[in-house]
Amino acid sequence: MLLDADQCQLVLIDYQTRLMPVIHDGERVTRKARLLARIAHLMGVPVWATTTQRAAALGPFVPDLASLVTQPLDKVAFNACAEGLLQRLQPPVARTPGHGKNARSLPKHLRQSAPAEEPPEMTRPVIVLAGVEAHVCLLQTALSLVEQELEVWVVSDASGSRDVRDSDAAFDRLAGNGVELVTTEMAAFEWLGDAEHPDFSEALALIKAG
Repeated sequence: MLLDADQCQLVLIDYQTRLMPVIHDGERVTRKARLLARIAHLMGVPVWATTTQRAAALGPFVPDLASLVTQPLDKVAFNACAEGLLQRLQPPVARTPGHGKNARSLPKHLRQSAPAEEPPEMTRPVIVLAGVEAHVCLLQTALSLVEQELEVWVVSDASGSRDVRDSDAAFDRLAGNGVELVTTEMAAFEWLGDAEHPDFSEALALIKAG
């Protein structure tokens, strides 16, 4: 099973200016996240972001990443799905004229209630996550997306925690729950598919630059 750029959405979780310095190997994690977001942006993969509830204490989203993402979802819960992430990932329902209305010209006893609607299928149902801390917000958000029967991938080298033992435990738990673990370069080259891709040269230059 390989990543397909046309099926993916990328979510970057809580890369905030005062949090990253205390993350284990935080400079590398930020650098990998920036590369991941740049390649996603290059290839037309939507890039979303979240910030945690203590923005005043933890600072804004990292500036190098902020220009590559849609306005971050500011959340209180550790699990971003509890605060509207799914609504951002899900397209709005397309309604036809007259949808949801009874024909008022009919006698009352002939009017029918509108049937309950099922949510539309997600047009990009593969969710690629990266973020901090791996064992808290990233983990809870990923497991919640799995519960929604979405295909979830986590980019491990662009994610981290203050203590590497916590991030290692998170990755083990995620893998045990069906989440695919990849690195930034694995995701990039799978999105590209082959060296004939029109964005290959530019993506390769980004990868070499780090």
